Amino acid sequence: MPIAQIRLHDRSPKVQQIVEALAQAIETGELAAGSKLPSVRALSVQLGVGKFTLNEALDRLRGRHLLTSSQGRGHFVANRQAQPSSSTWVDLLPQDLLSVLRRPLTLAPGDLRPGGGHLPEDWLDSDTLRQAMRSVVRAPSLRIASLGSPAGLPTLRQALQQKLQGEGLAVPVEQIITTPNTLQGLDMLVRLLARPGDTVLLDAPCYFNFHANLALHGVKVVTIARRADGFDFAALEQLLAEQRPSLYLTTGVLHNPTGHSFSPGQAFRLLQLTRQYGCHIIEDDLYGDLHPNPPPRLAALAGLEQVTYLSGFSKVLSANARVSYVVAAPQLAANLTNMKLMSGGITSELFEQIAYRLLSEGNYARHRKRMVQRLLEAGSRVERWLRECGCELPMGYEGGMFIWARLPPGVRAEHLAEAGLKRGMILAPGALFGYDPGLADFMRFNVAHSDDPQVRTMFEKLVLTPRP
Repeated sequence: MPIAQIRLHDRSPKVQQIVEALAQAIETGELAAGSKLPSVRALSVQLGVGKFTLNEALDRLRGRHLLTSSQGRGHFVANRQAQPSSSTWVDLLPQDLLSVLRRPLTLAPGDLRPGGGHLPEDWLDSDTLRQAMRSVVRAPSLRIASLGSPAGLPTLRQALQQKLQGEGLAVPVEQIITTPNTLQGLDMLVRLLARPGDTVLLDAPCYFNFHANLALHGVKVVTIARRADGFDFAALEQLLAEQRPSLYLTTGVLHNPTGHSFSPGQAFRLLQLTRQYGCHIIEDDLYGDLHPNPPPRLAALAGLEQVTYLSGFSKVLSANARVSYVVAAPQLAANLTNMKLMSGGITSELFEQIAYRLLSEGNYARHRKRMVQRLLEAGSRVERWLRECGCELPMGYEGGMFIWARLPPGVRAEHLAEAGLKRGMILAPGALFGYDPGLADFMRFNVAHSDDPQVRTMFEKLVLTPRP
């Protein structure tokens, strides 16, 4: 079938121009389904391009399922079935208020994101990260055709060993295992350490995905209120004695959402009680690097027979190029490596090499230092304006990404978040972080996103707006 003349120019690659022109002709019906294209030789002459250029364009069109080809017969316009369509977009995800509020916190960008869980992109050292990416991609050491090492890139694990030693946790490199992200690391650890029907202890409040993930494992969840003084330790001991949880999932430094860190005294009492009642701790330390003067990690105080340590770089480096790691007792580390093999959980060596380069060249340490100071400065301003708006801060602010605030009397966090969502502002009401009715009066604020006059102005308007 003859093809209309395609006028090529010098402003874009010829291959791209040919692909776009032929795709448009096919999609508009100018080239009918099933019709045969002229031969490669004839098309090359007609378009004034070499066979290599033309074949690359035809390959791309086959990749888009616009053409088919047959050896010795030539190229044909594909018969394309009509795609199912609807006059309105149907969102198949849960539509209750908390589910609707949760999705923008982790996925879609909003105009204003004081409830978000990550640093703004302009806070990150994007140029250094991109430079590291380019260097890794060009390096011959990047293995394109094979999987990464089951336990993780050896050089990265050695760099992590040195980092951990500076934090008081001296471990053999064999006990450091990388994972694609912290939640997947947690998921594998729960599979190894708990069975359906076991009891697992969580803080109240806690990161909302902990509840969702544990529900998939069929365990029973019990909670203990996280307070400025740690816990009501008498209540904790009673819970441990009566419920006998096999696991306790917690954060020792800069807890999400409250920003609380265990003091050495609180940590000692916690470790004493959990050891007494045979409860193993998984310590999620995703935010600890953002503390200006972090107290000892639980794993450093108790050792890896009692505490398994979990951390990563998604909060400090990038949420989209993440690498995490687990530090565990020898047998658990071996079992985790085997589970990575069995479940396809091998960490991307591309991201591992990027993380290694940033750690080994000192870029991570410099960036972390800048973030800690910048968060302290922003946090003091946000803390001040929240108090001026009538909020109470029961935990205070000691650094890191989050401030946990009790809203002014009569203001319900879910109603406030719903109203904010309609105005393009993403808020994080307390009900997202647990099922205790008392959380309805609380809200988590990301200090990096909240240090913005627009956020304060809109928040004040929402607080002052009468509720039905």
